[in-house]
This record gives sequence, structure tokens and C-alpha cells, in this order.
Amino acid sequence: MRPATATFAVCMVSSALLISVPLLRGQTPATDSGPIAIVPLDSKNPDSGATVTGALEVSAGKAVIVASGAVTSGSETTQVILPHRGVLRVCASTTVKLATDSSSAAGETPGLMMAMDHGAVEASFAIGRNADFLLTPDFRILIGGPGSAEVKVRLGEHGDTCVDNAGANAPYVLVSSVFDGGAYRVQAGQRVMFQNGSLKEVVDEEKEPCGCPPSTPKGNEFPLAQSEGLAPLAPPAPNAENHGSASPTTVAPLVYSSPDHAPLPVEVKPPAATPEVGAITSPTTAPPPAKKKPGFFSSIGQFFRKIFGAE
Repeated sequence: MRPATATFAVCMVSSALLISVPLLRGQTPATDSGPIAIVPLDSKNPDSGATVTGALEVSAGKAVIVASGAVTSGSETTQVILPHRGVLRVCASTTVKLATDSSSAAGETPGLMMAMDHGAVEASFAIGRNADFLLTPDFRILIGGPGSAEVKVRLGEHGDTCVDNAGANAPYVLVSSVFDGGAYRVQAGQRVMFQNGSLKEVVDEEKEPCGCPPSTPKGNEFPLAQSEGLAPLAPPAPNAENHGSASPTTVAPLVYSSPDHAPLPVEVKPPAATPEVGAITSPTTAPPPAKKKPGFFSSIGQFFRKIFGAE
């Protein structure tokens, strides 16, 4: 049921925009009020820049949407300038179709017709006498003035639709169901989540933001090194001692030029004689103990014994 509902709603949105194009070209307000949107084009980085199609003019790196057109953001949010009104931020990977309300009276600023089937937008512009409309596969969101709009809308999976009506001078925001009927007014300062594209499943205090998602950090500068476990090490602390390689300009080479530091000679003993093969070796006998030399008193005793014939 959900895919068929979404496809049918998108067809209705596209048909409404296509039918309004010939009427807009033939009416005076569309030409007298000037272009409805100006989109900057980034020629240096096509992946992050926006793609603009429809009735437009390209000049000085900008696409000027005269009557109707579509803006598709790349990998970054696109700032769409609405002359004399404000800015419409088209979030990354989001396509928004723009046109003016053909039912506006001559001489009046026509309301802005917006349509999207995925992604998110942030409307930050002034609202005149004629209301603006944002169409999704499940809802028709009316933004009525006069006032200053800070309205954010995000479409999630399974038709989940987040609407945030912020700002000090929040406008009148009314969400109507395309197929089931009924309406829900989003009060000033209120953030609402319509789950599964239904007005019967409402979270009136949604915690998650409704606008563009935060920018993702830049990728790893060393993806291959990190995958191989060779990611660069964190720099050492300012007071930490560096035990690695020292600078050659700060450490002098170790040179011993003094004779006091010369190495001591090492006494090399000759190898012991190896007996010939087949020779009979006798066990080693310990040498007899050396005789002690007679002392001084022992010599005197021998002298007297010789004189008196004691020997």
C-alpha cells in the first residue's frame, strides 16, 4: 500500500506543477515580480554542486529560475536564494520542484509551490499575503502569513514526516492528509513527527531535528594504513621525553680520543696440549708440598748444636 500511495502522490505533484507552467508564462505577476529563485552553481566540484532544470537562465555561475524548475542538491546543502524573500536550503541528495501559484491576483506576489518526495528542506523566508505550499507524497503543508518562516521538513522511511515550526514570528502551519482527510496544525515552536504518513500517529514532541543532517566529518587521510594496522601514531605530549631518534644537530657523536679510555689488553692463554691418539696417559699426580725455609731462630739452634756436639 505504501509504494502505490507514494507513486500516486508524486504523480499528482508532478502533474500540478506541469499544468501550472503554461499558465505562469502567460500571466503578468510571474514576469513583473522577477525570477522566483537563484541557485549558485559550483563548477569546481560538480559532485557537491547542485543540478538545476526547468525554465531557467544561466549566467555568472548562477542558475536563475524564471517560472518553474527543479533543484537537486549534491553531497552538500544548496542555498537557494528567493529574491526579496529569503533562503530555501535544499539538503544534500534532495530534489525540490519550484513554481509559483497561478491563482494569485495580478499585482500580488504569488505564493511559492514546492514539492519533494525524499530528503529535507529548510525554509527561512518571509511570507506575504499569499500562502506557500509544500507537497509531499502524503501531506499538503500550508505555510500561511504574513510572518517570517523558519520551517524545516524532513521525509524519512515508511512515510515518516518531521515538521518543525520554529522562530519568534512563526507562521501558521497546517498539515493536511492527501488521501485520508483531516488536518493538524503545528503550533509555533512545535516539532512534530507524523509516523507512517498518517495524521493518527503523531509524536508532538519529536526529539530529532527536522532539517538538514549535520555535516559528516572528512574521511580518514590514511585509510589503507589504518586497515593494515599502520595508522599514524598520536603526537607525544608536550612534556613527554622523546626516546626515539634525536636530531643530529643536538647530539654530538661519541668519540674517545684520550689514552686513558683505551681498552685494556686481554691475556690470551695458550691452548692445552692435546694428547696423541693411542697414547696412554697416566693420572695426574699432585706435586709434593714444598718444604718450608727454616726461620731465623731455627738457624741459631742448628749453629749451637754443631758447636756443642749435639748432632
